[in-house]
Amino acid sequence: MLNKLWVVIPAAGVGARMQADRPKQYLPLVGKTVIEHTLACFLTHPAVAGIVVAISEGDPYWAELTATALSERGNVYTAPGGCERADSVLNALDYLVNTLQVNADTGVLVHDAARPCLSRHDVDKLLAEGMGEAAGAILAVPVRDTMKRAQPDTSRVAHTEDRNGLWHALTPQLARLGVLREALAHALHAGLPVTDEASALEQFGLHPLLVEGDARNIKITRPADLALATFFLIEAAG
Repeated sequence: MLNKLWVVIPAAGVGARMQADRPKQYLPLVGKTVIEHTLACFLTHPAVAGIVVAISEGDPYWAELTATALSERGNVYTAPGGCERADSVLNALDYLVNTLQVNADTGVLVHDAARPCLSRHDVDKLLAEGMGEAAGAILAVPVRDTMKRAQPDTSRVAHTEDRNGLWHALTPQLARLGVLREALAHALHAGLPVTDEASALEQFGLHPLLVEGDARNIKITRPADLALATFFLIEAAG
């Protein structure tokens, strides 16, 4: 039996590339909002003790969800969102430690708010392979397409990259609460770029395990992604 762990979902972004009237996590998708589908990936998982969602101050859309679909969920909490993803995640980790008194050795899954197609199978696989990893673990898929490097400040090909050993990073990303909190604080204090949790762990001298996941675990970034997510969710409900 796995020890209980916590899920952190940074959801303070505005999703400008969607060109929508609201942040992408609140767009409608198969009868719910995107973030409701995302939360559903974890709400009933037996290994999950609870979820902390980092939201922007005064976020009106989250308040609407809290008053309706999430009103009976006692294990969903909120923390202040930050300027960048890493700030939001660190705020959520601080909330776990300082407010909920969660132990630093507890496992934490960090998942994108706009990845609603995560399967239970992939969550279970990440936990089975990654819970014993002191350096953490992430879902990822090997790069299959030919990768081109552009010339600086142009749209012309400089050269073809060797795709051997290259992976597309997905989420969730798994780490120990205390280790990830320290790694993020270190990276932010040093002004280092943090594009995901694994990058903070890497800059902290750790090498997270790559766990191959399902490519259907897409991140909704552009309008066409909504149609693809709709297809995957309907197929999964099958």
